[in-house]
Amino acid sequence: MLNNTWIIRLGKVGLALAALGALDALYLTYLKLAEARAAFCQAGTGCDVVNSSPYSEIAGVPVAVLGLGAYLSILGLGVLRWKAPGVAGLAELALLAITLTGTLFSGYLTYIELFVLKAVCPYCVLSAVILLALLGICVARMKLAPAS
Repeated sequence: MLNNTWIIRLGKVGLALAALGALDALYLTYLKLAEARAAFCQAGTGCDVVNSSPYSEIAGVPVAVLGLGAYLSILGLGVLRWKAPGVAGLAELALLAITLTGTLFSGYLTYIELFVLKAVCPYCVLSAVILLALLGICVARMKLAPAS
């Protein structure tokens, strides 16, 4: 019973983090598409450098849009997990795949920020931290789940 309580709590924290990540990615998408300057970032510093770099797009699609899609998928799967218990196990595996892929990609982008661009966007770092936390939550939920 105690494990079930923690599984539910972790799921709720995961949904809140995914919503925060979606808002962050939506803001980054706006910045990219509007070519606007990020709040709390000085012109020509980390946010501008990262957002205008060739690494901020893949085949013309802003990386922030991909992040927004990932966060919305995580939210949708998190809700589906509770609303449709029959697919909960499959939803958990999909969540693990998305959060692992997102974390690895964010790690790559963080490397690019630090060692190639030598500029850091705090909003991008926030997204990377959220994805890492979501991955941790997925792993913890799977470890706490009763064996079938």
